[in-house]
Amino acid sequence: MFHHAPFSTLAFLATVCAYTWPSPQLDELESARFDQKGLHANAFSGFLGSCDSFIFGPNTGRSNAADWIRMARFSETSLRIMTWRHNSKDGTGGLDASIRFAEEQARAENAGNGFANTMIVVGTQVSRYISNADAIALAAVMAIENCGGPEVAFRGGRIDATEPNAPGVPEPEQDLDSHIAAFARQGFTKTEMISLVACGHTFGGVQHDPFPDIVNVLNDTADTEDVAHFDSTFATFDNNVATEYISGTTQNPLVVGFNDTTNSDKRIFGSDGNTTMLSFANSPALFASTCADLFARMIDTVPNGVVLTDVITPLPVKPSDVVLTMNGDVLELSASVRLWNTTDTTSSVTMLWKDHIGGTGNDTLAFWDLSSATGGKYSAAWYRVATVTNAVLTDFVSLDPAAGITSMSFLVDGQLDDQNGLGFAIQDGFMLSKTSCQIEFLSARFDVAVRNGVNATRVYLEQITTDTLQRVVVVEIDIPPPSQPVAINSAYSLWSVNVTNPNVGYAIGAEIDGIKYSTTIAYGVTAFPSCSA
Repeated sequence: MFHHAPFSTLAFLATVCAYTWPSPQLDELESARFDQKGLHANAFSGFLGSCDSFIFGPNTGRSNAADWIRMARFSETSLRIMTWRHNSKDGTGGLDASIRFAEEQARAENAGNGFANTMIVVGTQVSRYISNADAIALAAVMAIENCGGPEVAFRGGRIDATEPNAPGVPEPEQDLDSHIAAFARQGFTKTEMISLVACGHTFGGVQHDPFPDIVNVLNDTADTEDVAHFDSTFATFDNNVATEYISGTTQNPLVVGFNDTTNSDKRIFGSDGNTTMLSFANSPALFASTCADLFARMIDTVPNGVVLTDVITPLPVKPSDVVLTMNGDVLELSASVRLWNTTDTTSSVTMLWKDHIGGTGNDTLAFWDLSSATGGKYSAAWYRVATVTNAVLTDFVSLDPAAGITSMSFLVDGQLDDQNGLGFAIQDGFMLSKTSCQIEFLSARFDVAVRNGVNATRVYLEQITTDTLQRVVVVEIDIPPPSQPVAINSAYSLWSVNVTNPNVGYAIGAEIDGIKYSTTIAYGVTAFPSCSA
């Protein structure tokens, strides 16, 4: 279970935020950032099977990766950028997901369907702890790293805009002074301007249909949307955008396009006598490191009043899938743990725990599966509870409800990880009871086991939904306290409420000693047994 006190609205105003598990926002951001492929793969992974793939049509000449990077900051079509509205002087504008609004997508400066397509994918990652803006930034990071690019520092905590931003994205037909001024408004030098455009244009290209003044019809059966690419490796991060420019072999439509008025890359790249582009052509390492820094700066461009988390880094040992369930006289604990930066399937992993009465317990975990991140640079091994009792394999360990559990730690190949003595705290004040059941097809009874003696001022169900602005909201449905205690065992009593929407998953929340906690999973009532059984 997670508690929410550190992650109220004030969380966005905090600058120092050491990552200690459990921490709802950071736990989810960390998982989305580093559980990319394999077990527990994040929602984006299925859309990035290969870097030249495009899920919205075959043989288009476009790629998901290029669209995602364009969405976050960079463009297929010159400097068509979501964060262009940022003003470093007054702190307005930035990466706030305002592009999700139809009004912005309909503007001429945002031509094409790349933004609309990308928002469909972005929506799969949005949650109560990950905003649309965070998901856009994360998509860009994944596209860069999984398509040959450098590792990019990622922070969370972006806040979604409540209305469209004002127009004002620079257009390729504008002169060099206009582009220099636009970058300066955001706090970037001319050299950084050149670098940003080069970094963004290692992917993608310009499509004919929305930009017929830049790209002619290509009549290419392998490129049905007539996309003229910025370099010959448009789906891979490399410095070819620079080497081909310096060698004079570039086909970049914004350098050698038939309409010189829209050749903005030519004007930008040459604005320092080609010094920056030559340095990138001569050093792939310099290009990669420069782009990594600038990509991070771009996705971290946020409006005033929004303060991001620290850079998200993976926990070396991280509990996951921790679920407590009351089954009559038994408290069932299921859990898994991720071991970072290893592919060892034979580690000795023991979960240790402490309880309310000074006791301890332990259980040997079994290897589960592997996962990877950052284009395969990192791997992780997962182990989970898999207990054999009387020749029956279960995915939980049985605890005495009176003793309960207060914290966990993990012994991995003889090395103890307990978060420097803090342990991994577990909140067992409330949990789902397996007495929950379906009353009839359209209604169910939620039974929540609440520990006797805890100061639970509220217990409620949480229904995750979205508002009219496409932001995730949590609707709380109060569970009335029982007029008389309804004991399920010596340590817990039941609070119950009926619900009439069987197609919704509900998490369980409670306020204990003024702090709000939530279960880590949502329960689907259709899985409950019949109350008449």
